[in-house]
Amino acid sequence: QVQLVESGGGLVQAGGSLKLSCAASGRTFSTYVMGWFRQAPGKEREFVAAISWSGGSTRYADSVKGRFTVSRDNDKNTVYLQMNSLKAEDTAVYYCAVSLGTPVRWDGSMWYNYWGQGTQVTVSS
Repeated sequence: QVQLVESGGGLVQAGGSLKLSCAASGRTFSTYVMGWFRQAPGKEREFVAAISWSGGSTRYADSVKGRFTVSRDNDKNTVYLQMNSLKAEDTAVYYCAVSLGTPVRWDGSMWYNYWGQGTQVTVSS
């Protein structure tokens, strides 16, 4: 069993920045692929970013490349999502997730086993 708790969401103006955190507990954190997904009202959940257990490999959705950075601190059992140059279309509930194995597709939500409760990010234009 893995518990994930996101924090850091809020209201920000377009062009601003936010840093989300996801604290994990319950099992060995350092061996997992961690992902960030988001869901806007009326839309399906979509992939944002993911990071390997070592932090050496990352993946990003095209829509956030160059603006978002995913990182992790295994000593703190925490994964981060630094979001810069935020746009109104980034408004969504952001979820972190953990894959206990090696995902076939890092951008596929079906490959992640545990999810956090989500944190709201609202970008005003």
